[in-house]
Amino acid sequence: MKAEPPAPPVALTIAGSDSGGGAGVQADLKTFHAYGVFGTSAITAVTVQNTRGVEAIHKVPAQLVAAQVIAVATDLRPAACKTGMLADAAIIKAVAGALTDTGITPVVVDPVMVAASGDSLLEEEAVVALRQTLLPLSRLVTPNLDEAEIITGRSVRSQSEMRAAAEALVEEGCDAALVKGGHLEGDEVIDVLFDGAAWREWRAPRLSSRGAHGTGCTLSAAVTAGLASGSSLEESVDRGIRFTREAIRTGLGLGGGSSPLSHWVDPGSL
Repeated sequence: MKAEPPAPPVALTIAGSDSGGGAGVQADLKTFHAYGVFGTSAITAVTVQNTRGVEAIHKVPAQLVAAQVIAVATDLRPAACKTGMLADAAIIKAVAGALTDTGITPVVVDPVMVAASGDSLLEEEAVVALRQTLLPLSRLVTPNLDEAEIITGRSVRSQSEMRAAAEALVEEGCDAALVKGGHLEGDEVIDVLFDGAAWREWRAPRLSSRGAHGTGCTLSAAVTAGLASGSSLEESVDRGIRFTREAIRTGLGLGGGSSPLSHWVDPGSL
């Protein structure tokens, strides 16, 4: 009798739906698939958007978001989980409660607050809920400079300020923080990882591409897929950064705004 192939690892994304297909749950599931990880999802909001911007947002009731997480956890046990757009305090608290009740770990928190188009995706009062309930559950939080500023309440516009923000985020309760420097001025992109004890930096020339839609979602999903596959945090971040960079470099050039990345990158080739 022919042996069945081993089941792939499962990952869960808790995020909003992007009708344009370039960010949110759609980007997460494409990234999971590229990594050979089976993707599951809990939808937090339905957005009306394309590469040019967000036209409308319809939030899913918090109890229904939690029910999706529990339904997945009780049947398709995730080996890792990530959060993206959570929209409001009620959803954040419901997600934190569901993760606590189901014991899903590790958790990667991508604190999605502003879309690449500049549209706000997280209500201000939700920031406190994120800090108090979700960050303490996270293995890693992955803010860009703007998000790091909002969460920590301090300026994050230089490499030294990125390091200070990473330390502040770990003090908030997360195990590690990856502060992304894509919005730094200059020709070099710097990303900083701090796990409470050790530092790691990634430096690379800035790519000339308009394919930036879904960058943060793709990176956090790639890290989650790495963790689900059994890689260490540093290994997962390292490959995730390289995967995302290649996805930007080979961007699809679709739409009239911020073009989606290419998720046809083979992580095994990196």
